[in-house]
Amino acid sequence: MERFCIIVNSEKDSNHHTAQAIIDYIESRGKTCFLTSHTSSERCDSFTKAEEIPEDTECAIVLGGDGTILHAAKDLLHLDIPILGVNMGTVGYLAEIEPHNIRFALEKVFQNECTLEKRIMLYGSITSSGKMGKRDHALNDIVISRGGQCRVVVMHLYINDLLIDTYVADGLIVSTPTGSTGYNLSAGGPVMKPGINALAVTPICPHSLNQSSFVISSEDRIRLEIGQRRESMQDEVLVYFDGCEAEKLKSGDVIEIKKAQECTKMIKIVENSYFDILKNKLGTERM
Repeated sequence: MERFCIIVNSEKDSNHHTAQAIIDYIESRGKTCFLTSHTSSERCDSFTKAEEIPEDTECAIVLGGDGTILHAAKDLLHLDIPILGVNMGTVGYLAEIEPHNIRFALEKVFQNECTLEKRIMLYGSITSSGKMGKRDHALNDIVISRGGQCRVVVMHLYINDLLIDTYVADGLIVSTPTGSTGYNLSAGGPVMKPGINALAVTPICPHSLNQSSFVISSEDRIRLEIGQRRESMQDEVLVYFDGCEAEKLKSGDVIEIKKAQECTKMIKIVENSYFDILKNKLGTERM
């Protein structure tokens, strides 16, 4: 690879010291590197100005935590640029490169001694009050969570137009394999190895002993209809795409979820087994 861009979370690299060191090293090896400008992400709408990235860019180096990479995955969605994550955060499960290993990783990339992992993404579409609402993508998960004064919400889950179950719960998580180690895992969902074509559907604190998480094919289509627990009050939920609030839904509204046509390409340098990484990053003692 010869042409790079850097996406940096300014809160993690406030003076761009690390970013500039990477630029200097890349240019010293006769290659080009572009530093993208940062935009406000208060509403999770954007993290960087993707339109500024040169069309011939071959690799995006993302400096930050997992949240920064999730933003970058959306920003680069239609550019088909692979991502190399540098962990400037805490756990950094998506970013396998630590700052002290940057030069080693770059040399591997320069020599094409790396692999590309294709990570499936989700595409969600909302219908509210009979009208088409927000459409968005997610690399990790789409979460439906109770909102307003609701203590629990009623959700009717359809898969491929077949009613599977009705949940009375705090919410529901639809997760990709990439996101399975996040909120999905905390809610009792299964860990799925990246690369498998599957999705996890995990209820959040269901009010039933026999409702647990389950795995479906990534080709399955999910439809979730917001029900109504009380006649006198509509249920209200919030929909989050990779942790970013989309909008409020109420009883009768629908969100449909399926595998996106696009995918995120992650550059993998270290040939650790997936379960070694899981143990090291999440601190699990037994796998």
